[in-house]
Amino acid sequence: MRGAHQVVVRNNKVQIKLEIRRNLTILQGKSATGKSTLIDLIQQYEELGESSGVTINCDVDCRVLSGRNWQRDLEEIDGSIVFIDEDNAFMKSHEFAQAAKNSTNYYVLVARESLPQLPYSVDEIFGLRNATRTSSKYPAYKRVYTSTYRIFGSTVFSGERPELVVVEDSNAGYEFFCALCERSGVSCVSASGKSNIYPLLRKSSATDILVIADGAAFGSEMAYVSSLMRFKSIRLFLPESFEWLVLKSSLFNDARTQDMLLNPSDYIESSDFFSWEQFFTKELIERTRDSYLAYSKKSLGDAYLRPRELRAIASELPDLGI
Repeated sequence: MRGAHQVVVRNNKVQIKLEIRRNLTILQGKSATGKSTLIDLIQQYEELGESSGVTINCDVDCRVLSGRNWQRDLEEIDGSIVFIDEDNAFMKSHEFAQAAKNSTNYYVLVARESLPQLPYSVDEIFGLRNATRTSSKYPAYKRVYTSTYRIFGSTVFSGERPELVVVEDSNAGYEFFCALCERSGVSCVSASGKSNIYPLLRKSSATDILVIADGAAFGSEMAYVSSLMRFKSIRLFLPESFEWLVLKSSLFNDARTQDMLLNPSDYIESSDFFSWEQFFTKELIERTRDSYLAYSKKSLGDAYLRPRELRAIASELPDLGI
């Protein structure tokens, strides 16, 4: 499945509106905001249809997955948005991650805890916000309208030079940011994977740190890293991926590339790419094959570190201080 899909679920008491853009969306936040209500309403509609009093507006089917027979049930669901409540332990299993990866569905997961086995984006972690409205025509009639908000907002950069730069990547992306840091005299280290960033930050004696990671799959690490921001000055730069940054630069300014970057969900088939990071890597490799910019994720070609090319990519960065 691909594309963005709006989901509106309502009955006579509540209306919940979501926009689902990727194959993995996480709902977190405080209790009593409507997360379980959303699941219950969809399940009621599945079982009773219109007689349930529930209306669902969406251009694809919305389904609820639960119980010990989830694997069998999931095999029968295709091209749908699948909702799973947090009391289903299978959601945390590698078996579910593999099944989700090989399916054609999008998934909305109610999960207060991190799910490290799933590559979900930091941009797709939402809370629910409620607002009650009273009908002017029928004063006794009230409905709760629920919408989403991003749990983790964007970092504002002031251009201050960090004491240390920590890069998730250990290959091409790390080589690029090391080259930038070398010019400004800032220490740059690789975490060699997203799960190593939190322990590295805890052990580091630096108090002003810039973290650069692939936002497309960094969602499971956000709660841990954010918890350290009470004790250290930590700024996060989380583009979709390094390959996304390269494609966004003036090195690739054709109309198709620009439209793809503005509307990636229209181009990314979820059954082919479990994470958008994988898609952008494939795109960059294919676009540069047999050219002087031929890209390899394992090692950054010398062409990308030439002054013109380095400036073209760096111009897409906010003022990181490096």
